[in-house]
Amino acid sequence: MFTKSVFIKLGFTRPTSRPIDQVSRFVLRLVFGIGLAMVAVYGVPFAVPHVSLLMVVLLLSKPGPPMALVKSAVLAGVFCLLTGVGVLLVPLLENYAVAAILLIVLVLFTVFYIGTKKSHPLLSLLIVTFTLIPVAGVQEQALALAVIHALAGGIILAAACGTLVYLVWPDIQLVQLPKPTQPDSEMAIWTALRGIVIVLPVLLLALQNPSLYMAAIMKTATLSQQASTLTAKEAGHELVGSTLLGALLAMLVWQGLTLWPSLWMFVLWMMLAFCWLALRLYRIHPSKYPPSFWMNAMITLVIFLGPAVQDSANGKDVFTASMTRLALFTAVALYAWGAIYTLEWVRNRFYRVPT
Repeated sequence: MFTKSVFIKLGFTRPTSRPIDQVSRFVLRLVFGIGLAMVAVYGVPFAVPHVSLLMVVLLLSKPGPPMALVKSAVLAGVFCLLTGVGVLLVPLLENYAVAAILLIVLVLFTVFYIGTKKSHPLLSLLIVTFTLIPVAGVQEQALALAVIHALAGGIILAAACGTLVYLVWPDIQLVQLPKPTQPDSEMAIWTALRGIVIVLPVLLLALQNPSLYMAAIMKTATLSQQASTLTAKEAGHELVGSTLLGALLAMLVWQGLTLWPSLWMFVLWMMLAFCWLALRLYRIHPSKYPPSFWMNAMITLVIFLGPAVQDSANGKDVFTASMTRLALFTAVALYAWGAIYTLEWVRNRFYRVPT
């Protein structure tokens, strides 16, 4: 009787009196999908596991049916071709740095502009691609190729894990996602410019010291995408608050992992953290913060904890590296907040929107 009640709560059986509602299925699919993905990326293991896991989080967090496996394989191939441009930028960065930076700025401006008009998780990954891959290539060409393979593998893994959990918890009603309001071209240009201002300084620093700023450039790329929908008033709470929350959860997971260091404990602690965040992301637990706040906390959790696991495996000082990473993440969030506030002040002071 006890076993049956547990299975009912987990959703493996459907009682006639209290079926699992639609939104709860989103949480279960996200949490267990990430758990399956973690077993794959850290059990195989992947070359850059936290990069693949970041891809899985971005794709599984979107409600609705998962991507078909064949479609994901085709999309991964196309994505490899597109991201290969980032590898081609490495020789250009080493010999003609100014021209390469201008080309990256042009590409990022285009991606930001399209992302403002039409939001999609893969657009966020393109921003990561055209910032992270050139930085990784400057450090080591093999690392850039490993990042590309991790991103492409993450697409296929997200489709596979999403399909498995969707078979257990399918949709019980048609999922209608609200269509975001489409900003005009003038506003899209302005938000794209704001994203460039946030990314460019950190990108220049990362090119000078790739090993130190590798995680920071991933964080900046995700923050720049999030900042496109924020006003100066709410930017501080969302950018800085979600960053600190994600880092805090990563520290708690790490402390829990010290009790019994193993892959299964790592997976279970991460699933618990993602469950707590997903309950607020999908509004099962009401919150004054928007879904973007909780999504950014999830991304910070992955980016913060993934390199720490690799540092531990390589025998590095995890505490020092984590504190450095936390300082960088906080500085990036504060800079993004300051950039948004300054640009909004300039726009309101020297530019009047016609009525």
